[in-house]
Amino acid sequence: PWLCLYLQVQLCVQQSLTAQQDESSLLELSLGKFRNVLLNQTSPVEAVIRNIASNVTVVIFQVHAQHSDVVISFDKTPSMNNSGVGVDKGLVSILRPEQTVCTWYLRALDAGQVLSTAISIPYMEKDPIPGGCNLEFDLEVDPNIYLDYTLVDIHIKFAPANLGYTRGANPPLCDSGTGQSSRWRLHYDVYQYFLPENDLSEMVLMSHIRKMSGVQSVKANGIKMLTLTADDKTSVYFSSLPGQGVIYNVIVWDPLWNTSAAYIPVHTYACSFSDLVDNCSSLSKLRIVLANLFFMGFIVAAFVFFVFITRVTGLSYDVRLILTAVAGIIGGLLLVVSWWRFGSVLLSMFVIGLVLGFLFSSMLFFTPLGDYRVFRDDVVFWVTFTCVALMIPVLFVGCPRILNILASGIVGSYTVILAIACYVYTSLSYITLDLLRRVLNNYFSRAYTNVPFQKNDFIILSVWAMLALGGVTVQLRRERSEVPFPPHPYLTWKRERERRSTNVLDPSHHIPPLRERIHNKLLHIKELFQKDQPAGERTPLLL
Repeated sequence: PWLCLYLQVQLCVQQSLTAQQDESSLLELSLGKFRNVLLNQTSPVEAVIRNIASNVTVVIFQVHAQHSDVVISFDKTPSMNNSGVGVDKGLVSILRPEQTVCTWYLRALDAGQVLSTAISIPYMEKDPIPGGCNLEFDLEVDPNIYLDYTLVDIHIKFAPANLGYTRGANPPLCDSGTGQSSRWRLHYDVYQYFLPENDLSEMVLMSHIRKMSGVQSVKANGIKMLTLTADDKTSVYFSSLPGQGVIYNVIVWDPLWNTSAAYIPVHTYACSFSDLVDNCSSLSKLRIVLANLFFMGFIVAAFVFFVFITRVTGLSYDVRLILTAVAGIIGGLLLVVSWWRFGSVLLSMFVIGLVLGFLFSSMLFFTPLGDYRVFRDDVVFWVTFTCVALMIPVLFVGCPRILNILASGIVGSYTVILAIACYVYTSLSYITLDLLRRVLNNYFSRAYTNVPFQKNDFIILSVWAMLALGGVTVQLRRERSEVPFPPHPYLTWKRERERRSTNVLDPSHHIPPLRERIHNKLLHIKELFQKDQPAGERTPLLL
């Protein structure tokens, strides 16, 4: 009897453990509610939604992780046509008549636990279906946004949507026509949302991605960048912001029924959490190069030379940086020598004004004005940019001293901002970096250059304004009693030499020639290293 009792107890314990294990791999969801879940590779999690209302025709289920890929599928054994792999993935469940339960399966792609957040969003029969007319990707209905990034730009693309329909009906044909009764009437609004600067934590992403999942929350929190119609390609480019978290989403809108649906939001930091070179925690950005190159004396030569060798040659980045620095130093020396020899105020002030105009024009296109579609044309952009840049030296052609003070104050303080940007993230560094990208990359004109403007940016912008205002004020007060522009040094040296050669009463007229002065100076130096001879007889006495 004791043996039978022992076996019954062991059986009960085993059944209890099995039940707990099954319960731990079951994720009960509610429509429109987020749930955080830990995933692993070995045991998939079964996500279930029950008691779905009869007026719901489509349920979009999505899961998000920070940097580790997650597998989401309709079955326990994923296949190419019923699953998706990535950090931001979702599936569309088209409900059958009388269906009240939906099930999906989740697991981590690699070993180790992955923190993720999941949500299911319902849509009605008049709501458009994101990705319902997919012809490019593996899923039959694909609501996902596919994202690729480089250090230069971010590319997102998605499948076109289809019109909504009732349960049990056949979906509308995607290519039945282009009239208002087809999916060609749909519009696509692309939204952008910036995560807090310098924050790469998982919980911050999990909390903020909830703001970009539903239609109303996306409209309330995201920044609407552009609207695409059925005639446009479902592909958009943005400028890359390495180390800055960004979330993108697309809202498809049916103007006939005034209904909308959201795609699966996708996020990126434009860097890697695992690679050693492109690691998010130790990212070396191009703004360090700008901080070293943005000096007034050689900025023009350095910029032109860097663009030239990048476009023409295939040298490595380090070689180009060294050659650019050398070219900048030579350019700065040539500018100094030209001023010393010829004293051309117009030439010198044109170069200085061009640098200030370059910064001013970059600031102008850093605003939302730079994202206007008319400036996607390179000819329109560069003509406008050049006219704005040339406007500064032209306006100040009669005030060279004011131009010099403004340029040194504003540009000099901006180099301080670039130096700060090497250690503290700020979007102000992209004022000039986006222009450099457009010069070096033929296809950067298609990218939208919107950047976040958050607490750090307001503080650093205030520092820039105070430094610029303080520098300009100090120079104006110091130079108010001086001549507007001094004569060039070569003219002063030439007049001094002529005065000395003609005025015999001037003591400088009797100064020995340069060769004799150098010889006398060398003899004087030689005497310093000779030992003193003893006083008295210097020859031995003869016996």
